[in-house]
Amino acid sequence: MAAVPPLCDFGWKPFDERLPGVDDDTHSILDQAGENGLVVAFICNHCPYVKAVIDRIVRDANDLSALGVGFVAISSNDPSAYPEDSFDNMKRFAEDHDFRFPYLFDETQSVARGWGAVCTPDFFGFNAKLELQYRGRLDASRREAGPAGLRRDLYEAMRQIIETGQGPREQIASMGCSIKWKDAA
Repeated sequence: MAAVPPLCDFGWKPFDERLPGVDDDTHSILDQAGENGLVVAFICNHCPYVKAVIDRIVRDANDLSALGVGFVAISSNDPSAYPEDSFDNMKRFAEDHDFRFPYLFDETQSVARGWGAVCTPDFFGFNAKLELQYRGRLDASRREAGPAGLRRDLYEAMRQIIETGQGPREQIASMGCSIKWKDAA
């Protein structure tokens, strides 16, 4: 069943946490910010919505990096209920898709709960002051990748945030699989 996150709470300031990454190092989420902002993406390995657009997520992360926007992905799913989302499988997924950004494991699910993450993928776009300015979709893809040439909603929103410090006032929420909570398994 698809889940849809709430729209952007403009100006919300995130809390930081250190999480293990697939590179076997521990990373601060907020330390991943670039000089022009940060995108935090809640994803997982098994979700068909993520699988449909993972190459576009990687493309946009790389393109945003060139513009001074940091990028980090977090998996918060319960791997005991969804083994495909295990830490070892996260490592393979990141390698298979050539992640050039940290992919972190939120084993306690405290970050997903504290941030109000709802689905995979769920994107949080912050300006240079780490104020939330975007909580929307990557593009118009759903369970299947949309056609080439779709408007890059996340990328374009982050470009606007770089230029103005403000996200677009009209945003379309992301849609994906609900986060697999431990107490719901």
